[in-house]
Amino acid sequence: MNRSNTINVKTINRREFLSRSAAVAGVALVCPTIVPSSIFGADVPSNRITVGSIGVGGQGSSNMRGLNGQPGCQVVAVCDVDAAHREKAAKNIGLDAKACYNDFRELLARNDIDAVSIATPDHWHVLTSIAAVRAGKDVYCEKPLTLTIAEGRQLADEVKRYGRVFQTGSQQRSGAEFHKACELVVNGRIGHLHTMRVGISGNNRECEPTWTPEPVPEGLDYDMWLGPAPWEPYHTQRCHYQFRFILDYSGGQMTNWGAHHLDIAQWGNQTDDTGPIEINGKGEFPKTGLFTTATKAEIEYTYANGVKMFLSRGGGTRFEGTEGWIYVNRGKLQAEPESLLTSVIGPDEKHLYESRDHKRNFLDCVRNRKDTICTAEIGHRTATVCHIGNISMLLNRPLKWDPQKEQFINDDEANRMTWRPRRAPWRL
Repeated sequence: MNRSNTINVKTINRREFLSRSAAVAGVALVCPTIVPSSIFGADVPSNRITVGSIGVGGQGSSNMRGLNGQPGCQVVAVCDVDAAHREKAAKNIGLDAKACYNDFRELLARNDIDAVSIATPDHWHVLTSIAAVRAGKDVYCEKPLTLTIAEGRQLADEVKRYGRVFQTGSQQRSGAEFHKACELVVNGRIGHLHTMRVGISGNNRECEPTWTPEPVPEGLDYDMWLGPAPWEPYHTQRCHYQFRFILDYSGGQMTNWGAHHLDIAQWGNQTDDTGPIEINGKGEFPKTGLFTTATKAEIEYTYANGVKMFLSRGGGTRFEGTEGWIYVNRGKLQAEPESLLTSVIGPDEKHLYESRDHKRNFLDCVRNRKDTICTAEIGHRTATVCHIGNISMLLNRPLKWDPQKEQFINDDEANRMTWRPRRAPWRL
């Protein structure tokens, strides 16, 4: 380890920390040797897990409250580039202004924090997660895990290198209906699996055909919000929830709902560590306005095991086999024949990882140091299925994918779309 690029976070003050942070380009700076205090039985008698929440808008605030309500866990700090978000979040759980941060690096410099919950816009997920991993924190990060395929591989590798516990926020894996559906499929209850059908919703926001720059709202650190993304003038529809419909920051409903339902397809197909080998996507994209992600998607995927997967408008995941089918969505489990739903998986059959509470699973794994139900590797592989679908739609042609090398085959144009340059100083 190059000691010149590390900082003793126990002794420096805030000004010195930020000064050095800028000098070493932002994220490869925090000491990777900090070990969570909860591992050594600190904070007796409660032995609590302390958490910092980074990104506390809608989903981030929900995650914060969910973790703070878990036995043996306490959220002790919040971070958001929008002052209104962080102040509201802090008030909701009784934190004072000293526990509020605009810059996530200041929060990560605290050695009294064991883990972080990350719910920033997608283009910040990997940078913030890697910084946290290097700072010795365990991580719960929202889906979609990544903005690009290349950064996902780097994140999964760094989590493994530093031995951190990581949970991707694909919470459907902790839903009983999804677990049951996938366990029935992998145990052959529908016969030989040959087809999967995944539905994603259409856009739930609309954008005017023209727009003009607006003043940055007071309390929003817009330059920090943009972070590694290209600089663009501020507009209300660029930030917060609507960022997901702009390719600079996200991948539209393809990476929003696709990251949920494609994740279940990957699980049931037993391809968590790989992915499709062929993709043929057709999409419709806005021709005016700020939004740039697909408004309609029709994608056909082919896996090495011969399974075909079709993505279109709708919801949930359907598995079709030679002897029946199973459809699963939130709160819904259907099958043909219906008797499949009462089928019991025997003790000598395949049993999938079981979790009944996604956040509890994360905290339990922070204590026992085992893998979570949705690791960084799994989150990266699911996000990759989303990304290669988007790339095929953007290029408007079929593609061949090598899931081992994580490259398109004989296609330089497509391979250039597996990564993106980052605005200085936000480089890994």
